[in-house]
Amino acid sequence: MATRKSAKKPNVSADELKSYYRDMLLIRRFEEKAGQLYGMGLIGGFCHLYIGQEAVVVGLEAAAEEGDKRITTYRDHGHMLACGMDPKGVMAELTGREGGYSKGKGGSMHMFSKEKHFYGGHGIVGANVPLGAGLAFADKYLENDRVTFTYFGDGAANQGQVYETFNMAALWDLPVVFVIENNQYAMGTSQKRSTSTPDIYTRGEAFGIPGEAVDGMDVLAVKEAGEKAVAHCRSGKGPYILEIKTYRYRGHSMSDPAKYRTREEVQKMREEKDAIEHVRELLLSGKHATEEDLKAIDKEIKSIVNDAAEFSKDSPEPDVEELWTDIYAEVAPQNA
Repeated sequence: MATRKSAKKPNVSADELKSYYRDMLLIRRFEEKAGQLYGMGLIGGFCHLYIGQEAVVVGLEAAAEEGDKRITTYRDHGHMLACGMDPKGVMAELTGREGGYSKGKGGSMHMFSKEKHFYGGHGIVGANVPLGAGLAFADKYLENDRVTFTYFGDGAANQGQVYETFNMAALWDLPVVFVIENNQYAMGTSQKRSTSTPDIYTRGEAFGIPGEAVDGMDVLAVKEAGEKAVAHCRSGKGPYILEIKTYRYRGHSMSDPAKYRTREEVQKMREEKDAIEHVRELLLSGKHATEEDLKAIDKEIKSIVNDAAEFSKDSPEPDVEELWTDIYAEVAPQNA
């Protein structure tokens, strides 16, 4: 891989760098295993992998604090792992098993964790954006100094409900960071063919929402931008937009052969911009870790992922009666 030069020396400790390396590697190995299980027929339905985009969510989680919330769309496994959800529960949900976060009924796109403040996983393009603003509205009402990270893609950025949400968030000064994960392709349509502006974050200017574009293949750049955005929101100044320019190595979903781009394009990104290799270089060149140290981390991660896969295979399928649970909320009757 070609050596990348950072704009400046990383202002993080060796332990932090190792943590980012480990977290990104966990996401990649988990997604690779998910792809294998899908090919074996153990995962059904839709499955959108996060391979290539790991630095986005790991960088932003490094800027988050306990109690901050996150909500995203259907390419969501990386977000779950980065916020600390158990790989076993995530994989079991992917395979439709009882031990999954949604008891095997949500699958790849629809799982939640109240404990980790993860609110989905949403299959409808752009539908999670107003929900994210709603979470931020609740936090502002409660005056709890929390921030919500609302993730969506470059394709979803063309949805009308996104701009309705921008307007309300700006009017009410909501503590929400709108994160545009621009992976260059809205399904199979390149940004150049689907979007009228070269930078999407500038669309917030009409609503008075500040923002910036960020190198999404550099976890340290993402962390730095995330800290700036979070500080803006916590200070009561309202929403902030981060357009994080990243790249997915696989197709839009497991059923997409990605013939709309060349192999050379993907290979060039892997060789020159890979986020995990970038941190690996920083660790080795800074003498923060040896090759053996990194091999040990990889071995540990593979073990965690393999255990998650075995757990998902051993976990039973949900009982048919589960079809009738978690449909309606139980509400105590009101006196007339």
